[in-house]
Amino acid sequence: MLRGDLTDAELEQYVEERVLTTTLDKVTAWARGNSMFPATFGLACCAIEMMSLPGARVDIGRFGFEAFRASPRQADMLILSGRVSIKMAPIVRRIYDQMLEPRWAISMGACCSSMGVFNNYALVPADKFMPIDVHVPGCPPRPEALAHAILKLRSKVHGNPPKGWRERYEAEGTEEVVGDADRPGVNAINVFQSGETQGA
Repeated sequence: MLRGDLTDAELEQYVEERVLTTTLDKVTAWARGNSMFPATFGLACCAIEMMSLPGARVDIGRFGFEAFRASPRQADMLILSGRVSIKMAPIVRRIYDQMLEPRWAISMGACCSSMGVFNNYALVPADKFMPIDVHVPGCPPRPEALAHAILKLRSKVHGNPPKGWRERYEAEGTEEVVGDADRPGVNAINVFQSGETQGA
């Protein structure tokens, strides 16, 4: 091509095969989704599973997530790996508030998501005091499950969020409506489905 051997049609085909056009937003999302920096932060037994992510078996470094940061000001992803007590919740929230924008959070394990087997007064679910992007079930979840959650989060950052099961199986409109039409109070689900609004 540099010698000028290509004709107009061949030159146009050469350029079409080698030039990629996109938008700045897509490039930024691609860069953010492939270079997240998790905070070095563990709460309980799930942290042991999280520590094996950079190891040879899972090798999360293939996707650009192996650089765990010791300071929240250098991290943009917080993995809550374990149970969160009421006393620990304000500290976790403070760490999250000190992180870089945009920032993401993953709730790892049943204790952090729904309090699991420790369903008592001392624990609080993570999404009660901070926004959570992805929940990872299990007690404890395997490192592969956390890696799967990180890849799901990467898809959301790239602008391709995974579909819910209703969308995947074309089950929209099969929601069950709870409420009695004879009652004087109007069920909120019925109001939204019918499009009616209550007058003031």
